[in-house]
Amino acid sequence: MKELLYLLGLFLLILLGWDYPIFQPLKLLVVFFHESSHALATLLTGGTVKDLMIVKEQGGQVISAGGNRFIILSAGYLGSLAWGVGIYLASVKTKHDKKIMALLGLTIAVLTLLFTHTLFSWVFGALTSCLMLLSAKFLSTFYNDFLLRLLGLTNMAYVPLDIYSDTILHAQLRSDAFMLATEFGGTTVLWGGVWIVLSVLLIFFCLRWSVSRVN
Repeated sequence: MKELLYLLGLFLLILLGWDYPIFQPLKLLVVFFHESSHALATLLTGGTVKDLMIVKEQGGQVISAGGNRFIILSAGYLGSLAWGVGIYLASVKTKHDKKIMALLGLTIAVLTLLFTHTLFSWVFGALTSCLMLLSAKFLSTFYNDFLLRLLGLTNMAYVPLDIYSDTILHAQLRSDAFMLATEFGGTTVLWGGVWIVLSVLLIFFCLRWSVSRVN
């Protein structure tokens, strides 16, 4: 029951603060995870990444060559969701929040150094990684746990909303689903719908497991 109340409280905080500037960095980090997932999928399928860019308007893109296009295009939203689920469950199911925060900060630093070349993207990645490392060093386990849960839940909440906006509400935009439909068939709405169903199912099972007894 305590875990469930904590979860509901975090969701209420996210809901109330969603449109306030304080959530802007968290939303940008979701975009960073989205684009990083494209970049990692490119490398894992034999391609090369030339640049990873994010912009303050909560957009971004990866410039790459080669690799498996189906996997690369599918990796953005689903990969970003996997980041959120992994971060949230790691914070809930373990007591190593400070180590998790430090590892996440180092991971973002490495991704930034490997892939980003534009000023805003580099500064955002460098600043985010530094803040995470400082949090792991100086803040207590309680605060690191809170921040990780907030980041994980924000990521999970953002992904299906972003899929709906990009692929269904604005199906004419050049989104991942639009390019997938163009290159492999189907429609933007079809691919967006598939991703929404998958993301909602993954979020449901993640949250259900998170409130179960820790082994």
